[in-house]
Amino acid sequence: MADNDREQLRRDSPPSDISEKGKADGVGNKKGSSRLDGKIEIKEEDNYEKLGFAFPTWKKWTILTVIFAVQVSMNFNAAVYPNVVLPLTKAFHVSGQVARIGQMTFLVCYAFGSELWAPWSEDLGRWPVLQLSLFLVNIWQIPCALAPNIGTIIVCRALGGLSSAGGSVTLGLVADMWDANDQQYAVAYIVLSSVLGSSIGPVVGAYIQRYQSWHWNFWIQLIFGGAVQVIHFFLVPETRATILLDREAKRRRKAGESNVYGPNEIKENRFQMKELLKVWARPFEMFVREPIVLCLSLLSGFSDALIYTFLESFQPVFKQWNFSIVEIGLAFIPINIGYLMAWITYFPFLHRQRQIRRRDPNALQPEARLYWLLYTAPLETIGLFGFAWTSLGPSRDVHWIAPMIFSVLIAIANYNIYMATIDYMVAAYGPYSASATGGNALARDFLAGIAALYSTPFYEKIPGPDTLEYPSTILACLAFVVTVPIYIFYWKGPIIREKSKFAQTLASDKKGTGAKGMDSEGEKSDVSEKEKGL
Repeated sequence: MADNDREQLRRDSPPSDISEKGKADGVGNKKGSSRLDGKIEIKEEDNYEKLGFAFPTWKKWTILTVIFAVQVSMNFNAAVYPNVVLPLTKAFHVSGQVARIGQMTFLVCYAFGSELWAPWSEDLGRWPVLQLSLFLVNIWQIPCALAPNIGTIIVCRALGGLSSAGGSVTLGLVADMWDANDQQYAVAYIVLSSVLGSSIGPVVGAYIQRYQSWHWNFWIQLIFGGAVQVIHFFLVPETRATILLDREAKRRRKAGESNVYGPNEIKENRFQMKELLKVWARPFEMFVREPIVLCLSLLSGFSDALIYTFLESFQPVFKQWNFSIVEIGLAFIPINIGYLMAWITYFPFLHRQRQIRRRDPNALQPEARLYWLLYTAPLETIGLFGFAWTSLGPSRDVHWIAPMIFSVLIAIANYNIYMATIDYMVAAYGPYSASATGGNALARDFLAGIAALYSTPFYEKIPGPDTLEYPSTILACLAFVVTVPIYIFYWKGPIIREKSKFAQTLASDKKGTGAKGMDSEGEKSDVSEKEKGL
């Protein structure tokens, strides 16, 4: 595990960019680099055509579409559960708050589970880790569906959350096939899968609640999860570079080349607990010590918690217009529309940045990736205020379409916040981006899990008649506060990164490999200051 960061840093550099020292040492030949023990380690830069980067475009996007479905299924498992809360209260004679613990435990354990799976995907490969994760998640659906009591459901939901590999592994597949400067479209696609899974769940869950027994809430999760596991099994190959290099070394030895080994084959004490703990701890360390990671993760987590708050608030809000269970579920369709709109409207921004980087790979600072968010983040506050004061119901002559329209704005902001914060951390932290984005995922799932417990009381316990507008107004005020750091990091990000231990290490590594960044002495570009993100 000690070589993970260096391997990612090599991947972020063009594969053909071999230093003079490397050429002198023989790194540029097909056999790789020699060691003191005589073994020859094959390198990524010498075997580019064997790695995920060299996959044809159609193959990359086929793999990514399957991963899209995998990510949707994992988030669907969390979002469909609220529709089983009421049936569980009747089946097991418990309160709604007790039944919602199953939602909370799944999301909180999901937050930590995705971090626990990530190191294993680096060493064992993406394919076996995702297969094992999907298998375990599907297995835990069975005791939930057959549960004799609420305790069984709570425990198995927690185990299901811990078993979910989540975005830490799916984003790893993106890094396996695209270099850091060319992966924005792929990241945007995976982010869409994450948010869509959260908003498709209530639509499907409403029909399950209306027409089936509570057991089918879990059977449907199992069917969905089983289907994507089978598709993943047959259509997705291994993409992790070190695993592919190990396979290439074995192939060469069988062909008669002796003394050729892959990076994992020559690694001593490959599974040292100390190194595993170090990798596991890094996302938490960065979350606490890095102000960029902390503030942007909290912003992203708050936005995700909003969606899970909406899972509860839609029922009392739209019940005022006498919406049925199914109609309340269909009220989430505008959120899905908002996510699709946000994804599509991101394309011109991504295209513009790609064109700039192709002219000059070092032209843009990481803060440039927050540029589109400057204009879309306020939609969260606007949407919440609008949703709040159109939640008054028909007694105030408000049409039901009004809060739905404002929910579209919230969805657009939520997608852009998730996408921009992930994209910025990838650019700002380079080889440490997996840990930085891990903190982001931790905050999103953990805060969403907490939201599962407070959302319903938050909307139902405020005293007085016609009070549904006040909880959303409070959320709108909080949204205004948590979006302020976006503008601070956009304008002051370079100064903040200069004080970051991880960013300083990255800058030092780049200087050591001869890379020239924007701050390199004498480096000039025809890109405007505004485009650079300064």
